[in-house]
Amino acid sequence: MPRFSVVIPCYNAEDTLAETLESLLAQTEQDWEVLIIDDGSSDDTRLIAAAMAGIDMRFRLMKSDGTGPSAARNMALAEAGGEIIAFLDADDTWHPEKLERLDAFFEEESADACFGRVTLSDGRTVGTPTGPFEGTLTLDALLSENPVCTMSNFAIRLESFLASGGFNTDITHNADLEWLVRLIGDGAKVVGIDAPLVTYRVSDRGLSSDLEGMKAGRAIALISAARYGFSSTARSEAAHLRFLAARALRIGASGRQVLRLGLIGCTTSPRGWFSNPRHGTRVLTGALLSTLLPRLLRNALFSR
Repeated sequence: MPRFSVVIPCYNAEDTLAETLESLLAQTEQDWEVLIIDDGSSDDTRLIAAAMAGIDMRFRLMKSDGTGPSAARNMALAEAGGEIIAFLDADDTWHPEKLERLDAFFEEESADACFGRVTLSDGRTVGTPTGPFEGTLTLDALLSENPVCTMSNFAIRLESFLASGGFNTDITHNADLEWLVRLIGDGAKVVGIDAPLVTYRVSDRGLSSDLEGMKAGRAIALISAARYGFSSTARSEAAHLRFLAARALRIGASGRQVLRLGLIGCTTSPRGWFSNPRHGTRVLTGALLSTLLPRLLRNALFSR
C-alpha cells in the first residue's frame, strides 16, 4: 500500500498536464501512486497521461464519461490504495517538498485533513504565497474566503474521505466547497500548515472563472451548512465578496463587474471587508480603478 494516492481529474489539459506530472516526479517523498482520470478530453490529454503511465507504473490512467471533476474524483477514490488522498488539478503544480511535509504532518498530528499555503501564478511568473491559516478550519472561515483555495491544496486520510460520502456530482460549481462543508460539519478536523505547498495557475478558463456559477455553488454550500446550524453573517458575506472581487481581478473580468463586487462587499460590512486590512485595501483599490485600468495591466497586478 502506498503512503499517498494522488488524484488528478483532467479535461483538455494538454497544455499543462506534463508540467503537473513532472512536479510529482520531483517530490522528495516518492511513496505514492497517481490516478489520472481523463474526463472525456478531445485533445492530447490522454496521450500525455498514457505516455507517463508507460514510463512509470505508479501512474494509472482511468477514463470517465465527461460528467465533471466531482464524478472523476469519486471514481478514482473507489480505486485508491493509499493511506492518504492528495488532490491535484491538471493545471497546478506542487512544491517539491509537499508530500514530505504531508507525511510528517499526518505522522505527528491526529487531524483528518490538512492544507497549506498557495502561490499564485499566471503561467509565466510566480507571486507571493497566500497568508497562513492558524488553527482548525471552521465553517465560518471556509464560507468567508476559503483558505483552502484549491483542491490541489488538500489532503485527507482515506478513511475520513470514505466517511464523508464523497463529492456531490449534481453540483457543477463549488462542489469541493459543499463537500468541505459536510466534512467539517460532520466533525472532521482540518488544519492549516504554515508552508507554501502548491502553485495555483490563475486562468480565465475553467469552472472557477465562472463567477456567477461559483456564486450559485456557494448558495448550495450554504444550504448544506444550514443543516449544521450555520448561517452566514454580513461580515462573512463581505469577506466572500472580497474573495470574488480578487478572483475577478485575477481572471480579467469586466471592470464594471469588479467594481460592483467591491462596492457591495465593502458596504455590506466594512469590518468583514477589512478583516485583512492589507488585502482589503489592495482589492478595494483595484476594484475602484478597475474601470480605468486596461485589462492587461489588471492581470499583471493581480494574477500573482
